[in-house]
Amino acid sequence: MSSKARTAESELLVESAGPVTRVVLNRPEYRNALTFAMYEGLAAACSAPPDGCRAMIITGAGDRAFAAGTDVRQFLGFEKDGDYIAYEQEIDRVLDAIETCPVPTIAAMAGACTGGGGMIAAVCDLRIAAADFRFGFPIARTLGNTLSSRSLARLEALVGAPRVRELIFTSRLIGSEEARQIGLVSEVLDDHAALMERAGALAELVAAQAPLTLRATKTLQHRLLAGNTDDEDMVLMCYRSRDFRRGLEAFLGKRKPDWRGE
Repeated sequence: MSSKARTAESELLVESAGPVTRVVLNRPEYRNALTFAMYEGLAAACSAPPDGCRAMIITGAGDRAFAAGTDVRQFLGFEKDGDYIAYEQEIDRVLDAIETCPVPTIAAMAGACTGGGGMIAAVCDLRIAAADFRFGFPIARTLGNTLSSRSLARLEALVGAPRVRELIFTSRLIGSEEARQIGLVSEVLDDHAALMERAGALAELVAAQAPLTLRATKTLQHRLLAGNTDDEDMVLMCYRSRDFRRGLEAFLGKRKPDWRGE
């Protein structure tokens, strides 16, 4: 489909196969630069995964980019101060939706992963990359805008405040090996094909784990970032569940548990 004919629905693809859902940022001709409709669609997909979904892969179409930030043409209609504030607030809302997605999210990244694309990757639960992966926020060299305080806090929790400053102050992009060394990604694959094969296998592995354990871990870690240590509801959700009883019986019976998320 040509770029002129592409619709908002086709710019973000949601594909399900068994317990794994794949969300594809689908504007390869623009290195998957994000439109406001794509942000909205991504938030919706993460807020309400398809029935039966237990793991979600977020990736970019093609092998040139995960996402090269927000499509700058989205800003051409901005005139009022409120337009800019509302944009950053909307990005925070989208990132919240990804962070609080009820199933684990896996960012599978090849090529450029910058700006808004970098923030989407940063809030995914797991990140793997192809060898040509490049990550950063070159906004001081390109547009001269800024990240919100919440986006900065998220990045600092991931790679540390000094490195965030260095990346923004120099507009430098991190390569795949450095990303692995600093814990930004857990694995580096040779190429795009290997990346997607591994993403599928990793998603299947995650999907086979106890869903309530994964949900509780995600929820509690999200709370901890906000300084909230309340955990009783998540503890009781797991220990009172039928899955916990199934796990006990399966462990004692030396068999594999049948997790149902209940």
